[in-house]
Amino acid sequence: MITEIAFVGSPVTDIKRAREFYEGVLGLRCTTSDPNAKWIEFEVGNGTFGVGDYGEQWRPAQGGTMAAFETNDLEATVQRVRASGATFVMDITESPVCRFAMVLDPFGNTLMLHKRKNT
Repeated sequence: MITEIAFVGSPVTDIKRAREFYEGVLGLRCTTSDPNAKWIEFEVGNGTFGVGDYGEQWRPAQGGTMAAFETNDLEATVQRVRASGATFVMDITESPVCRFAMVLDPFGNTLMLHKRKNT
C-alpha cells in the first residue's frame, strides 16, 4: 500500500543552472551540499522537490510530470518569476478552488504556481 508521496522530481540537463532557477528565482531552499551531485533536493513545506541530470535515461519534457508550488501571494510570485525572463505557458487562471499560473523551468519542465482560495 502506498502511504505518501516521497518526493516529486524533474529531469534537467544542467544541475548548476537548475539550482540557480529553483533557488534564486523561485526561492526554494536547497538541501543538497555535494557540488558534484547529479540529483539535488529542495525543501518545500513538508515535502521535497528534486531535480536530476541523468543523461539520456531521463529527459525534460513540457508534457511530463508537473509540480505545483503553493504560494502565499500568487501575483507577487508570478511578477518575480516573470521578471527573471521565465516563459509562462498559462497566465493566472481562476478555478473554483484555486488560482494558478504555469511556467516553464529553464529545461522545459512545466511548473504550476498555485494559490488555494481557502488559505
